[in-house]
Amino acid sequence: MGTAKLSDLEIYQLSMQLGDSVWEIVLKWDYFAKDVIGKQWGRAIDSVAANISEGYGRFSFLEMRQFVRIARGSLVEHITWLKKATTRKLVAETEYDNLDKETTLSIKINNYLTYIQKQIDKK
Repeated sequence: MGTAKLSDLEIYQLSMQLGDSVWEIVLKWDYFAKDVIGKQWGRAIDSVAANISEGYGRFSFLEMRQFVRIARGSLVEHITWLKKATTRKLVAETEYDNLDKETTLSIKINNYLTYIQKQIDKK
């Protein structure tokens, strides 16, 4: 990816911030809520940044594309857990609005996938 660093990628920055926000919320829950929803939600949202970074570290755009697609799927999973946590009164409506970044981050991930596909098509 040239001289750009992983930390320069906006989708990486946003996914890291989102993961930290979820972490802070889940830490306050009781054991049952953490065990049932918190663990899976935390894994899903942390998987977004983790897969973006793993793809970034690969040597081919084909591999990179696969990991970014997985990141996109984990983002959709995050929204499911967010909705469950909100419905079950573990997340306030105001927190929901701050954490519902699916549209913004999803668009940016799709744009990144378009860029990767263009690099694949050049070969």
